[in-house]
Amino acid sequence: LGNGGSTLHVLKYLEDLYGDQWASFTVLLIHSGGYSQRLPSASALGKIFMALPFGDPVYQMLELKLAMYIDFPRHMKPGILVTCSDDIELYSTEVTETINLDKPGFTALAHPSDLAVGTTHGVFVLDPSSFSGKGGLEYTSCHRFLHKPDMGLMRQSGAVCMRGHCSSGNHGDPGMASECVYTDSIFYMDHLTAKQLLMFYKQMGTLCYEIDAYGDFLQALGPGATPDYTKNMSNVTKEDLGLVEVRQQLYSLLRGTALNVIVLNNSQFYHIGTTQEYLFHFTAESKLRFELDLLPVAFSIFPDTAKTSDQSSVIQSILEPRCVIGPGSVIEYSRIGPEVSVGKSSIVSGSYINFSVDIPSHCFLSSVTVKINDQVEYVTMVFGIGDDLKKTVKLLSDIRSLQFFGASLAECLDLWSVEASDRLFSSWNTHLGLWTARIFPVCSTLSESVRMSLKMLNSVQHMSPFKLSGFRLLSVEEMLAYKDVEDMLKFRKQIYDEICLQRQKEDSVE
Repeated sequence: LGNGGSTLHVLKYLEDLYGDQWASFTVLLIHSGGYSQRLPSASALGKIFMALPFGDPVYQMLELKLAMYIDFPRHMKPGILVTCSDDIELYSTEVTETINLDKPGFTALAHPSDLAVGTTHGVFVLDPSSFSGKGGLEYTSCHRFLHKPDMGLMRQSGAVCMRGHCSSGNHGDPGMASECVYTDSIFYMDHLTAKQLLMFYKQMGTLCYEIDAYGDFLQALGPGATPDYTKNMSNVTKEDLGLVEVRQQLYSLLRGTALNVIVLNNSQFYHIGTTQEYLFHFTAESKLRFELDLLPVAFSIFPDTAKTSDQSSVIQSILEPRCVIGPGSVIEYSRIGPEVSVGKSSIVSGSYINFSVDIPSHCFLSSVTVKINDQVEYVTMVFGIGDDLKKTVKLLSDIRSLQFFGASLAECLDLWSVEASDRLFSSWNTHLGLWTARIFPVCSTLSESVRMSLKMLNSVQHMSPFKLSGFRLLSVEEMLAYKDVEDMLKFRKQIYDEICLQRQKEDSVE
């Protein structure tokens, strides 16, 4: 559906539940996080339920979102506030300034960003007559909205602003420090606009295309909007002429609708939707870590003899004495045994490791419970932190260009005695990639599934054979289709209960 399609679906759901009553509602709509291919530890349960390294017990992204937006409803007319689940917007305004979401059409928040950031986000071309660039908060109107534009388009369309103190995270040439663009984060639409979109959705009947709430709704807005974007397929997972038609219909429907922009000059937009961003913000000396006071150890059992650094992050986990966690690594919802060492900049999620092992640096390890034919079993995905799970090839002969932990997938298959055939991939179409490769062994216990996946990884690192024959193998795509959320939550709850029990013991001793 894409986040646009799911937005339309939610509007329909609200009407089914409440009839005309929903016309008076103020609604917060958070997209829970799609496939999460760039941060697969959040794929099974959704990015909105991602644990954060603070709070006692730990907060999830959902609590942070509710806390950040707590002031909005008071200054909001009936309508929908739309936000993603993997971004954090922090801002400061004067005591007298409020963010009012009360105008007809769309209203979006805008943040000053480096031009490089603009290429992966939405960028506002602000109307110069309504925008001065002064003060902490400014209400302006938007001439045109660009979705993931390149540098040339940003300059050409007048999106680049000169401001001495504009970029709060400028990494460019100091001489260019005053250049910035205003990027998007959350947006509001009033009830009448939402109703128009709902009518459109009902007329469509079934939605067969991936619609983007940012690209496909916002690019239609503002006096400078043109329909050119409807044919641009660069950010789409499935190309289709039908999608162009749907986008053109949306463009006709929304054309002429206002796009109001609230510029927050003292603000910072943080995205934590990729493994690299996640590790950086949770473990490095990042601004976000400082602003939210993120902890190196949050709600965990952590014996004195376990070794870790201030640059790592342990979230609701149980560490045994003598285990070692390298700098820059994140451990969440896991049990780590005494003979375990985790290298630098790795992610371990939802795993139980009760055997002696050295987990290499830059390793991504995440376990999922699956239910197949009413049988509860376990699979652990393992990748390199930099592996591209979105990359696909169309032909079997091209799979050597897919990289798994620094080696070609074709080489890995040889080491694992797995045949490269059409049956190797779970996707029915020609999208062959790490996401759809059936390479992860299904095991009867959680720790055994971790052990087998680490053996696969070890075989690639040392170029030594490890036979996967005899195992049922799943792709990440299939793990999510068979996921057993209840069992995964049960494992988290066991860890939670054990931490609470340990704390009670400690309190009674004191």
